[in-house]
Amino acid sequence: MSKSENIIITVGRQIGSGGRVIAGILAEEFGCGMYDKEILNLAAKESGFCEKFFEQNDEKKGFFRSLFHLHTPYVSDNSFYSNKFSQESLFQFQSDAIIKAAEKGSCVFVGRCADYVLRNRKNVFNIFITADIGQRINAVCKRMDCDRATARKIITDGENSRSSYYNYYTGKRWGHGESYDLCINSSLLGPEGTAEFIAELIRKQFRNGQ
Repeated sequence: MSKSENIIITVGRQIGSGGRVIAGILAEEFGCGMYDKEILNLAAKESGFCEKFFEQNDEKKGFFRSLFHLHTPYVSDNSFYSNKFSQESLFQFQSDAIIKAAEKGSCVFVGRCADYVLRNRKNVFNIFITADIGQRINAVCKRMDCDRATARKIITDGENSRSSYYNYYTGKRWGHGESYDLCINSSLLGPEGTAEFIAELIRKQFRNGQ
């Protein structure tokens, strides 16, 4: 692959699958910028809105239904926020930030429907990372310092939110093979081995042309 070619890698992931770690390895391997929650900060800067709205809405559907029932001082029925700051506008601001980042150079994006947002660009490779449920529960237990029952609930609730968000905005199905170029179980090779396998596949893909 020529160094002058920009490549875009998008990584969807199950909770506890090591998807973010794999994304980081791929970013280093290909000399890419990596964007996970960084996209929320970029979207906030581009829109002029508070970053906390993007954080609270991150890969979730239905946040605004509860927000606008609060009648807080900064979000009223007649305010600028309620008129201009819908959930769809949040998604659009975030999408604009993803597009601008991709225009600047090679990138790895984690989640945020980046595969859909960048669907019309060339040199995009879309990946979904899964892992065995026991391994994912162990990973969440370690990360969140919780018991296995709590970890399982975190996974179930979080993935329900992610899938609803992704399915709504993309018209595709989160985690289903037809929505990506590659779905892979990271339990087979571990994060490093999985990243190495993906990197070699990406090299072959772009070497042969799309």
